[in-house]
Amino acid sequence: MSTQEKYVHSLKQIKEAEEKALTEIQDFQKKVAEDIKSFQIDADKAIKLAKTQGEKLVVTSIDEARKKAAIEVDKIIEEAKAKSKTISTQIDEKTVSRILDVLLKGEE
Repeated sequence: MSTQEKYVHSLKQIKEAEEKALTEIQDFQKKVAEDIKSFQIDADKAIKLAKTQGEKLVVTSIDEARKKAAIEVDKIIEEAKAKSKTISTQIDEKTVSRILDVLLKGEE
C-alpha cells in the first residue's frame, strides 16, 4: 500500500471513529433526555400524592380538633351545671335571713 493509500485509509478510519462517537453521543443525549422526562413525571406524581395526603391530613386534623373542642366544651358545660346546682343548694344562714327579710318586707 502506498503512502497515499495509507493516508486515505487513516482518514476513513478517523471518519468512522468520528461517526461512531457522534452516534454514541446522540444516543446518550436521547437517554439522558428520556431519564429527565421520566424523573419529571415521577416528581409530578410524588408532588400530587404529597398534596393529596397533606390535604387529607389537614381535614383529619381539623375534624379531630373539632371533636376535642366539642368534648372540652361539653365538659365545661357539665362542670358549670354541676357547680350551679351545688351553689344554688348551698344556702347559708345569712342568705336565708336576707331571703326572709325580702319576703317579709316585700322588697329590699
